[in-house]
Amino acid sequence: MVDDVSAENPSLPADIAALYPYSPKRQRLSCGFEMSYLDEGEGHAVIMVHGNPTWSFFYRDVVQSLKANFRCIVPDHIGCGLSENPRRGYAYTLDQRVRDLGELIDGLDIERFDLIVHDWGGAIGIGMALERLPKLRRLAIMNTAAFVDSRIPRRISFCRTPLMGKLIVQGFNGFAGLAAKMAVSKKPLPKPVKEGYLYPYRSWSSRKAVYQFVRDIPMHVTHRSFSRLIEIENGLLTLREVPVALIWGGKDFCFSDHFMNRWKRFLPNATVLHYADAGHYLLEDEGEKICEALEQFVGYDEDGIPDTLLV
Repeated sequence: MVDDVSAENPSLPADIAALYPYSPKRQRLSCGFEMSYLDEGEGHAVIMVHGNPTWSFFYRDVVQSLKANFRCIVPDHIGCGLSENPRRGYAYTLDQRVRDLGELIDGLDIERFDLIVHDWGGAIGIGMALERLPKLRRLAIMNTAAFVDSRIPRRISFCRTPLMGKLIVQGFNGFAGLAAKMAVSKKPLPKPVKEGYLYPYRSWSSRKAVYQFVRDIPMHVTHRSFSRLIEIENGLLTLREVPVALIWGGKDFCFSDHFMNRWKRFLPNATVLHYADAGHYLLEDEGEKICEALEQFVGYDEDGIPDTLLV
């Protein structure tokens, strides 16, 4: 069982706390650092895994939508959100992230779960789930990849450079800061929402994980996380027996429709919900519709069929 380090609500600014009205729990993992996570509601577990440079704040409205009937578990990766920010001694690799998430989930003694993933949360969450496949009931995939691909936006590639990239991402907040503008397409984020996304990443040291996530994108066979990503990719065909929904923003500057189409080849029975005008932060552009779709998706009977259409 999980032994909570603390369940106290962090001192968030009032405007952000109003949008994120939760009391995160904390668990010290075997990596030596504390992970913050939401554990809201009761019932069948729905695990939501964020990417970079977001945190559990990304799923705040999904939690509100589901918590009356489901147990919503939403971790912040180590160094992200309200989790501990290591100064040293943490690997910042895909394999470490998968192990962190798996350790948290195993400690919560969950018999079965649904999984929702976005951005880097795709490889991390699916990597965790493939190791616990009998427990995975349903999977919702939002603008992400869990396979090797050569396409990477030039601006992200530039942020990977050892010196200039670190200065841009950690020094000038050129990744999280720009994402708060570029990741939505329908209208700018309201000020409190933008501040909520950026709150954990207010200084050079607090943006270390943001930069390390960018560095950990495996674009070559010699990269430290390449083999782990290949392992995850090789397991994707086993998900064909799992009900899957592809929920996609069509104006994502990073995970374009090219990635959605690759998912469709891996998982041809997946239900596809394509929001043509939504950006990378698709929950901000089409939040109400997507929350309704997710509530419908996870609310099917235990023996629901994979190709059941969502409306």
